[in-house]
Amino acid sequence: MTTKSNEHAKLWELNPAWDLLTTGEKAYVESESEYVSYHKNEIIHHEGDTPTHMMTLISGKIRLYKEGVGMKPQIIRMLKPYDFFGYRAVIAGDEYNSCASAFETSLVCRVNREAFLEIVQQNNRFCFRMMEEMAKDLAISELRTVNLTQKHIRGRLAESLLSLKQSYGLDEDEVTIAIYISREDLANMSSMTTSNAIRTLSQFAQEGIISLDGKKIKLLKEDELIKISQMG
Repeated sequence: MTTKSNEHAKLWELNPAWDLLTTGEKAYVESESEYVSYHKNEIIHHEGDTPTHMMTLISGKIRLYKEGVGMKPQIIRMLKPYDFFGYRAVIAGDEYNSCASAFETSLVCRVNREAFLEIVQQNNRFCFRMMEEMAKDLAISELRTVNLTQKHIRGRLAESLLSLKQSYGLDEDEVTIAIYISREDLANMSSMTTSNAIRTLSQFAQEGIISLDGKKIKLLKEDELIKISQMG
C-alpha cells in the first residue's frame, strides 16, 4: 500500500542526515516521496533491477541478501528503522547487486531517484553524509566477507548473534535479542546449513552461553560469544 508523505513523520525528524537539507530542499524531497508498506517476506527489489528510488526504512525490519547456489539466500545485512538502502545503485547508475525483502511488516519511504540525485549534487553536506554511509556499508561488507570465508561455524554463528544484538538491541530483560529469527534465516546470515545452525545453537545452549525459547534467543554470556567470534 502506498501513501503520501504528509500522512507520516518527516524524514528529517527520523534520521539526522535529512536534516542537513535546506527548507526548500526538504519541501522538494517531501513532494517527491512516497511511503510504501510491505508485508512479511514481500520482495522490495530483486538483484538486477534498475533502481527508481533511494529508500529509508521507517518501521519494521528488512533483509538484504544474494541468491546463492540452488537459490539459497545469503543474508548480507539486516536493516533497522531509519537505515538507508538502495542508494548506492542510484548514485552509481547501476543495477541492484542484491535483493531486499521485508523480514516483517515494514514501512519504507521512497524518494524519487532524480530528486535524490539532484539534492546530492547541490548539497555538499548531504553528499558527504551519503559518502560516509557508503564507506560504513563497504567496511561492513568487507568484514563480513573475510569472516564468512575464514571463520569456522561457531565463530560465524557467534558473530551473527552479536550482529543482531547490535542492530536491534535487547528486550527489557536485557538479555533477549529484540528480534524473532528463524533457524533458517540465522543459518543464511551465517553461511551454513540450517541443520548446522540448529546444532551449533544447541551447543551454545548446553554450554550456558545462550538460552533458547522458540525463536527467542537470550545472550547469557555475551563475553563468551565475543571470544568465540574473535577466535573464529
